[in-house]
Amino acid sequence: MRRTAQRGMTLVELVVAFTILLVLSSMAVPMARSRVRAQRERQLRYDLEDMRHAIDKYKDMCDAAYLGPTKAGSDCFPESLDILVEGVKLPGPDGKLLKLLRRIPVDPFTNSKEWGLRSDQDDPKSFSWGGQNVFDVYSKTMEKDGSGRAYSDY
Repeated sequence: MRRTAQRGMTLVELVVAFTILLVLSSMAVPMARSRVRAQRERQLRYDLEDMRHAIDKYKDMCDAAYLGPTKAGSDCFPESLDILVEGVKLPGPDGKLLKLLRRIPVDPFTNSKEWGLRSDQDDPKSFSWGGQNVFDVYSKTMEKDGSGRAYSDY
């Protein structure tokens, strides 16, 4: 009784095939992780640039007296990020709202809308906010990029 038309793979062939798949997948996982990290870094840079641009635009408009009287001690910077989203009522009969951000972005590393804030009176490397105004924003994550630079320094 000989089988002439056997189909399928031998045990050795299966072991070799699974070993090759294991090696290929173990090479793909680190590459996928680095791509995800690079995408998060790009998103962080974009979000920080967007918020900083809105803060600068608010400052420029305030310095030009376009926003009306300002709060003492604010140095023409916004009091919070929420003001940039909710809008500033412009002086004049029509009372238009000037909105500089559509929304506060989500930090891609902490997955929250909580950003570190600095006022212009704070130390530039400080991680505590004095509360006077919003001069700068940074990520609250303690992670570092591939070169060893903290994401909070971006």
